[in-house]
Amino acid sequence: MLSEQRYAMILKILEQRNSVTVAELTETLHISESTARRDIAALDKAGRLTKVFGGAVCVDSVFSPSEPTVMQKSEIMRDEKRRIAKYAASLVGPQDFVYLDAGTTTGFMIEFLTEATASFVTNAVAHAQRLAALGRQVILIGGTLKGTTEAVVGATAALMLKEYHFTKGFFGTNGASKTAGFTTPDASEALVKKTALLQCARAFVLCDHSKFNLISSVTFAPLAAAAVIADNCPAEFTGHVLIADEKSNDTSLLEKEK
Repeated sequence: MLSEQRYAMILKILEQRNSVTVAELTETLHISESTARRDIAALDKAGRLTKVFGGAVCVDSVFSPSEPTVMQKSEIMRDEKRRIAKYAASLVGPQDFVYLDAGTTTGFMIEFLTEATASFVTNAVAHAQRLAALGRQVILIGGTLKGTTEAVVGATAALMLKEYHFTKGFFGTNGASKTAGFTTPDASEALVKKTALLQCARAFVLCDHSKFNLISSVTFAPLAAAAVIADNCPAEFTGHVLIADEKSNDTSLLEKEK
């Protein structure tokens, strides 16, 4: 099928539904996920639709930001997330005091951790349970529990985080943009991410390639605030990104100081 034909079909679907997900396009058009994302990006650049997390909406639609559940997100880009997580886990060193943000990619890190002397603080209940089961020293911060992401969020959590000074922090994101930075749909979650990141000597954002050039509702940090660990990225992001498993990485990013 020619790209112009796919574009017409995508726009027809949007005309009927006002929104569409990448998964729906792959099933309806019998195309790969990467092709669906490229088509959405091309139509977004042309001003024919608006690219959002996980899909697209009509240009004239009012987009109300929503977020998939942890279960749903764990199945999206699973192999890429695991590769990113394995690389990130290798950066945890002896005696590190680590902040581990809520999220599926940060969660995948836990199975790859090998440094027994590191200790962790997290706002994810599931992360804390898994770390404790493995015999790791872990602190779960207090606050309001957000159901969709199973993250502890809000002002109470942010105040608690201000007492800590982390050697390294690993964060999830819903979008990474050169203009908007790292973004997330929820203001209370953004507050916790922002506060924790400011307390890290070195911060890393784990970001699969589908999240580049996406903008969610709330910025929690500018792009320059952390090194990005990704499976791949657009050319314009290469100065900020460590590619998981790639030997040619710019190791200066590993020394990035807050």
